[in-house]
Amino acid sequence: MKRALITGITGQDGGFLTQLLLSKGYEVHGFVRKGSTAVDPRVQLHVGNLTDPCQIRLALEGSEPDEVYNLGAQSHVKASFDEPEYTMAVTAMPVLYLLRAMREMGLEKKTKFYQASSSEMFGNAHPPQHEGTQFAPRSPYAVAKVAAHYTVKVYREAYGMFAVGGILFNHEGPTRSETFVTRKITRAVGRIKAGLQSGLVLGNLDAKRDWGYAGDYVDAMWRMLQAERAEDYVIATGETHTIVEFLRLAFARADLGDWRQYVKTDVKFERPAEVPLLLGDPREAQEKLGWVRKVNFEELVHLMVDHDVALAEREKNR
Repeated sequence: MKRALITGITGQDGGFLTQLLLSKGYEVHGFVRKGSTAVDPRVQLHVGNLTDPCQIRLALEGSEPDEVYNLGAQSHVKASFDEPEYTMAVTAMPVLYLLRAMREMGLEKKTKFYQASSSEMFGNAHPPQHEGTQFAPRSPYAVAKVAAHYTVKVYREAYGMFAVGGILFNHEGPTRSETFVTRKITRAVGRIKAGLQSGLVLGNLDAKRDWGYAGDYVDAMWRMLQAERAEDYVIATGETHTIVEFLRLAFARADLGDWRQYVKTDVKFERPAEVPLLLGDPREAQEKLGWVRKVNFEELVHLMVDHDVALAEREKNR
């Protein structure tokens, strides 16, 4: 039986990845902060902080993993401008702590390592962005992710470790944090439908993103660690959509009419440095990993709205 250690296991991707690995017969371990609960009772938890290399090493010793998935980070771009030091400490440095500990423990040939890299690393780079596109980060979050990504590359090339970075473009689902615009929209749609909320305030509506379904994307993570060679991959849909398109589909799904009746904008929700367009080229992952997305953009929006309409109804009837 394979063992996997997941940091960030209580987040959206951690939940999807946990279920995928359990379905494949893995013994799953999670590295969590004190007070966190497992996403599944079958998961074995190791309590610690990503900023503490000693606690990270203890989690590795306690789990003896065949695969490590580092999903933990401060993952909100706008928040990274307010907390740049924390963002760097919890997003970039833990990669170094994990890889160094793996080497010191003699795991560099036994244990494979996955790093959750981000499309935000591309910033203003000309689309479509692919594995060879030069990074141009536009936020402290993106800078931290670039540092982490290059740390993986250095350890792979210097020590022969099976360490890879999955450059995932925006991926969403019903368990996405409500601080992200897609879930903020679908939660608002559900609550407006239920009469619990009257409107919604957003920032820049013109930003274009390559949105996919998180359940599809964790399959790509797993495939990257099953490959013969350790390589970095862009995971994306190859399509881009505006926030306005997301709004139109979401409000229509709930039969609420014109979204403009409910939505206002406020500059306080905009980033100090905006990334106007992200569009990934997933051909490498499709050809080499056999990865394909199963949920398209419209299906993703409908899936999230349906979930949050039902959630709001339950809230209303409590």
